[in-house]
Amino acid sequence: ASSGSRGIYGPIALAGSWGLSHGCAVAYTDKGTGTGFVDTQTGSGARLDGTRGAVTETLEFSTPLAADGATASIAVKHANSGDNPEADWGRHVQQAAEFALRVLETRYPDQKPFTHQNTRVIALGVSNGAGAVLRAAEIDGGWLDGVVAVSPNIYPGQGGRPLYDYVTEAALYQPCALNAAAFDTVAMARAGGVRSALGVARCASLQAAGLLATGLPDQQAEQARTFLHGRGWTDQALAAGSISTAFDLWRAVAVTYASGYARTSADAMPCGFHFQAIDAKGVVHAPSAAEQAAWWSDSSGIPPAAGVGIVDPNMTGADPAFAGLQCLRALWEKHDALALRVQSGVEETHAALPRAGLPVLVLHGANDGLVIEAFSGGAYAAWAKANGRDQVRYWKVHDAQHFDAFLGLPMLGSQYVPMLPYGYRAMDLMWAHVLEGKPLPESREITPRKRALSATGLAPLSADDLALP
Repeated sequence: ASSGSRGIYGPIALAGSWGLSHGCAVAYTDKGTGTGFVDTQTGSGARLDGTRGAVTETLEFSTPLAADGATASIAVKHANSGDNPEADWGRHVQQAAEFALRVLETRYPDQKPFTHQNTRVIALGVSNGAGAVLRAAEIDGGWLDGVVAVSPNIYPGQGGRPLYDYVTEAALYQPCALNAAAFDTVAMARAGGVRSALGVARCASLQAAGLLATGLPDQQAEQARTFLHGRGWTDQALAAGSISTAFDLWRAVAVTYASGYARTSADAMPCGFHFQAIDAKGVVHAPSAAEQAAWWSDSSGIPPAAGVGIVDPNMTGADPAFAGLQCLRALWEKHDALALRVQSGVEETHAALPRAGLPVLVLHGANDGLVIEAFSGGAYAAWAKANGRDQVRYWKVHDAQHFDAFLGLPMLGSQYVPMLPYGYRAMDLMWAHVLEGKPLPESREITPRKRALSATGLAPLSADDLALP
């Protein structure tokens, strides 16, 4: 299953890399997300091969045209399909497995039937894709033989917190909290070696809104940090969360997910947000054909990306994003009609326990600063264990965060190890269990050795450094 809000090719690096190299048939699902953005002015969208097509053609995702005189927005499948796709992520994984069996019968007619009785199915994903495979683990029927979930975004039945809750919390408080002295050595929290001016402004906004007490900016930052500690955040998660803060990911996630949960169209998104083509100077414009052609290939599926940006009508003052973020947070805390729709959408994503006896390996970085380990993977594993699911095993990886791609930056590569190697090893061991009957690996905490950073760059990373099981 694809990670994040990515499209059908999102799982290639993990599922494709491991599966194809082991002679497996690999079936991908975008789980109802993806990069087939629609220009609501013309109805142009993405064909199934990624090229642009007209509204009259079969498209990956289609949506009604903008009304006459209305602002033409860009519709994004995860946010604007009206389906709340996250509620059905497990079913999408099951559909991919069924599709794979039918393709195998077509490709190898002399060897059919391909059924769940003679074909092994292992579901694998990272981040949202990992949440999807854990939701698939709930589905009865004996169709699934094993699950590997890396850094899963999952809302467990007990002990965790849903993504929307802690993302909107982080979006409000983290810019301020990261100005606390505890993060003076965190590179992403100290651009240019100084505390963030946005963080100072955010502390002032929180104080003016009655969310922090009065005091100097340093004192307010410490108050915000203490508040987040009380909500279950660790300093390790906050430090890694500086990546999401620096790249405005909290707001990006909150805007898309609020609309997805509320099942709103592109022209009726919560808090007045909408998506439009925005150039490097921040100017909204009608997207060109070349820009539209790049949406499918270059976007992550969640704006801002590939020239599609977030338009926030609430922006004003020294902390322009604050009012919009308050509105998004209110959708979790208030009880008006729209807030209740969002909360109902979140509740539809609540996980059930995996099928009894199903082997499941869950892996999560202890320092994950986007999908928080204590709220998600760690909470899921503890809940499953407490409810007798003794085939669920959990690896907690210290000094690991969410984004392997950022580890090419020396300042991050020297602080964190990548999660994908653990995903590959987990698949090796799940394969050995499912195909060869070998015992499942035990749950464990893994303490790797971080790479040294010198004038010549980062030291090479070895299997010994990773302490792979």
